[in-house]
Formats: sequence, C-alpha cells, structure tokens
Amino acid sequence: MTQHVTHEVLAAYAQDKINVPSAEASSRRAQVNYLRSRLETYIAAHPDYDLVKLRSSGSTAKHTAIRRNGGRGSDADVAAYVRASSVGGVAAPEAGLLSWLKERCEEVYGQTKEAEDFVISDHAVGITMRSSGLKIDVAPVLYTGEPDDKGYLVTRQGDRVLTSVTQHLTFTNSRRAAAGAGYKELIRLLKAWISRSKYEDEAFRFKSFLLELIVAHLWDHGWNGQALAVNDYPRAIEQVLGYIARTGLQERVSFTDFYKAKDVASTTDPVQVWDPVNPGNNVARSYNEIDRQRLVERSTAALEQISWAAMAPTKSAANEAWRTLFGPSFQGA
Repeated sequence: MTQHVTHEVLAAYAQDKINVPSAEASSRRAQVNYLRSRLETYIAAHPDYDLVKLRSSGSTAKHTAIRRNGGRGSDADVAAYVRASSVGGVAAPEAGLLSWLKERCEEVYGQTKEAEDFVISDHAVGITMRSSGLKIDVAPVLYTGEPDDKGYLVTRQGDRVLTSVTQHLTFTNSRRAAAGAGYKELIRLLKAWISRSKYEDEAFRFKSFLLELIVAHLWDHGWNGQALAVNDYPRAIEQVLGYIARTGLQERVSFTDFYKAKDVASTTDPVQVWDPVNPGNNVARSYNEIDRQRLVERSTAALEQISWAAMAPTKSAANEAWRTLFGPSFQGA
C-alpha cells in the first residue's frame, strides 16, 4: 500500500511552514550576538560590574525554534549571569532581581534606545529591537562562581535551580552531530504538533525542553528495539508518540553526560524526566497526574491518526489525518 505522507512530504512542510527561514534565523542570531557583544564590552570595561557574562540560550541558540503563527519567527533568549552576592544572594526575590537587571540593561544602552524598549516579562527582561521587532528575553542566572557556566535559574514556581546553558547546548549538539540534520528538524515538527495541541486545548502542557529530552532519550536508547528513525519523519514521529502513549510517561528518564545514574534524586512525581546537567532537577516536577494523563491521551489520539494515515486508501484521507496534528496549514503532497 502506498504511503501518501512520506518523509519528503513532511520535510517540505517543515521547510515551508515550520522552520524559521535561514536568512531570518541568521539575522536573529546576529542581533543576539550584537546585544551580547555590547553588554560584554561594557562588562570588560567595568571589572567590578555585577553582570559577569552572557550566554545565548533557548530554541534560537539550539536551532530548534519554529515560526510563530502568522509566519513570525521565534524570539531569542540570553542568559545573564549575575553575581549573586550583589543582589542579595541566590535567594534574592525575583521581582527585585528583574528590576535590577532592567536597570543594568538600560545603563549599558544609555540613550540609544527608548525606555519602552525594556519591559519586565515572565522571569526575564524583554528588550525589543526596533529595526526588526525582535524581542530578546534576558533571563538572570544567579552566579556564585561555579565552573562550566553553571548558575541558578529562577523557575516559574520560584525555585532556584542549578543549570548550565553551555552544557545544555553541548548535550543537544552532540546528538545532532551523531544523528544528522534530521534530529533537530524532527524536534521542530513535534513542536509544531505541540503548538497546535495547545491552540486546541489551553490546558495541554508539553514544554519544549521536556520534548527535547524525550527525543534525546529515544535517540540514545531507541524504542521497541529500533533506532529513532530521524531520516524517516512519519516513522520517527510515530515512535515518539508511541513511546509516550505506551509508557504513559511513567518511566524514569535520565542521562549520564554530566553525572552518574546513581546521582539522580528520588521523587514520587508523576512524570520524571531529569535535567541532563543537574541530577536533582526533574524538569517535569510541576506536572500533576492530570497533566500526565492529558499528554498521554493527546499523544495516543495523534498516534492513531498517523497509523490510519499510513493505511489510508487515498492521498486526501492521509492528508486529512495529518491535519489533525498540524492544522489546516498542512496540505500534504
């Protein structure tokens, strides 16, 4: 039986509708690098300055960003390492920390930007670049001198979690180097499914970092005795959704790139997927049992549609099944 929605069809869809165009992605990274350069030059000229260093982070740095609705590319993220002692220590209140960081960014830019270009948003200071409309989120990382760019990030729950932007990038890039370009495009396709799922169900939770770790786990270990098929997108998406549906996300997932398996903490959280650079940080610790069930149910429904599409008698029927994952923007072959 002919499979109508093939790897080539999904690759073309990703290129046309999901991937940030290469020229735009390069422009965005250049603007982030300019921001970093400007701040780092100021830091170098002021040795006692309380901003220690900056690192690009998030989806733009990892090359896993997807277009937003309306075709606009993803915003960018920068981690600003702040000397913790200068703001009251690692436990410093986040509101005061963000206000302090906003003042430092304004100080560095002086009179070259308008006051309204600096806005405190969720857990970051947003800086808008007027020429492009790009919003760069500068998130504070409380730094106490740890090696490997380790520092404490303030989570949405208000916890201080030890992390390393540099090691996270190394973690992702090492797998991409082994797997090829399809590794990150697979992640982008799955992010597009997540985006559509959240559009249809505001209560649906599946953050990008959690997805990236599940894909990394399947690349490392395979699924059902088979390697993750990064060069066969329909099969690879089926594998990722099948893993979620069949395990119910009730298997512990951890990595040994930067620590030993025995170092992973014990917890009773419904979903346990451990940060690859911090064995004490379950990145899914805020997911409750209802969140887990909703994610599994959504994945199961999507998996059923993919299975039907593989056997669909007509191209039209196969395309319609895949549109339940990606929405009306998916036109198929």
